[in-house]
Amino acid sequence: MTAEPMQLALLPGLLCDAELWRPQIEGLSDIAECHVADFKSQQTVGEMAATVLDQMPGTFCLAGLSMGGYVALEIMRRAPERVQRLALLDTTARADSAEQTRRRRGLIQLAEKGNFKGVTPRLLPMLIAERFLENDELKSVILGMAGRIGRDGFLNQQKAIMTRPDSLQELAGIKVPTLVLCGRDDVLTPPDRHEEMAAAIMDADLVVLGGCGHLSSLERPADVTAALRCWLLR
Repeated sequence: MTAEPMQLALLPGLLCDAELWRPQIEGLSDIAECHVADFKSQQTVGEMAATVLDQMPGTFCLAGLSMGGYVALEIMRRAPERVQRLALLDTTARADSAEQTRRRRGLIQLAEKGNFKGVTPRLLPMLIAERFLENDELKSVILGMAGRIGRDGFLNQQKAIMTRPDSLQELAGIKVPTLVLCGRDDVLTPPDRHEEMAAAIMDADLVVLGGCGHLSSLERPADVTAALRCWLLR
């Protein structure tokens, strides 16, 4: 008798859509039915969390990257009984610092002035490891996602991120098997943020991938897929 596939919610980061998770959707298709959230229209992390909870059946496994991690932690705050397993990739439990908020406001102003297409090229050196900056195929995927999210989606997402709550104190209450994963060269949410989360969560495994930046699911797709498979099956 064939086992029913696990239900897996995949939550994308800022300016990202289902393409962020394409390698994992394909690589985990034998064990998981993947559902990728659409975060273009919501204006708060709470609204994003509510969307996922409305769309997912009963109980499910939950993985979020960057902004998706912020939403995953909000889901754990609202409905921990519905989450069977949690994966936090290239993210942080901390709220934005004053400097991060200042940077986001600058990008918002750039987009509002009609220069939205200039936002992603500015972000690229922070999104991927230096060795991938000449990878035209990867850059095309990232720019394509940003184009589909669009200016209004970007503004909604940035405003949601800036107003998210700090989740550090919530980590000790997470009781499900948890994967904490990041790229060693992630400059937006560096490894020490992930060490912090893994230390605070009771049942957490930490994976740090060398030669990898913030968009680990695209930069090191096979390794991220393998880590998620171990997490789902352990």
